[in-house]
Amino acid sequence: MMNSQAGPAPAVRIDGLTVARGGRTVLHGLDLTVARGSVTGLLGPSGCGKTTLLRSIVGVQQVAAGRIDVLGAPAGGAGLRHRVGYVTQAPSVYADLTVAENLRYFAAVLGAPAGDPARVTAEVGLAGSEHRQAAQLSGGQRARVSLAAALLGTPELLVLDEPTVGLDPVLRQDLWELFHRLAEAGTTLLISSHVMDEAARCDRLLLMREGRLLADDTPAELLARTGAPDVDGAFLALVAGAVDRTPGSPS
Repeated sequence: MMNSQAGPAPAVRIDGLTVARGGRTVLHGLDLTVARGSVTGLLGPSGCGKTTLLRSIVGVQQVAAGRIDVLGAPAGGAGLRHRVGYVTQAPSVYADLTVAENLRYFAAVLGAPAGDPARVTAEVGLAGSEHRQAAQLSGGQRARVSLAAALLGTPELLVLDEPTVGLDPVLRQDLWELFHRLAEAGTTLLISSHVMDEAARCDRLLLMREGRLLADDTPAELLARTGAPDVDGAFLALVAGAVDRTPGSPS
């Protein structure tokens, strides 16, 4: 197991997480922590197990072995429902409702303050689209509605599965700025992506391949350890075995 970081207890602690589906092991005994108030990127190619790991953290994935603690409690516990926001890859909105109606509904379910729908609508850049039906929105706009719903009630941990996929570069930049503002205010963000150029926007990186953790480093540490010019190159070096794969190991 890798060493825990000094300081406050992590937002997420995972020990020996193993997940199997259809007789095949999807996650192989993962050990990792996610520091509170950080923007942690979970990167790797499609099919490497990122979504399965996120589902396990949220508590909606059956696990074969291991322990997952989220904000000091077992993952999936009832007490975490208002403390953890989760955005899936597929937008989770009601197509026959407007943006405002979707957010008012989710706010009522969560018991969020009455002003929250307006706040999160502005934060994700949908101000002016409140009365548009979700079915009339682009895929990127529906994804932003899902993100807005996850922001309701100011969760302590945001688990975001490919939140920027399909978005234009300007909106992607705006959302990453929002993610860092949230982290500065104390929210912990765990964000998956298969786009390696988003790695530089993260405080820490978890690199995955075939259900295993290849690296758990800051972007600078990862590049120093592999001698690669970018995260793409670092990932390839780790896969090729050109450097020690042990997460957090020195160069």
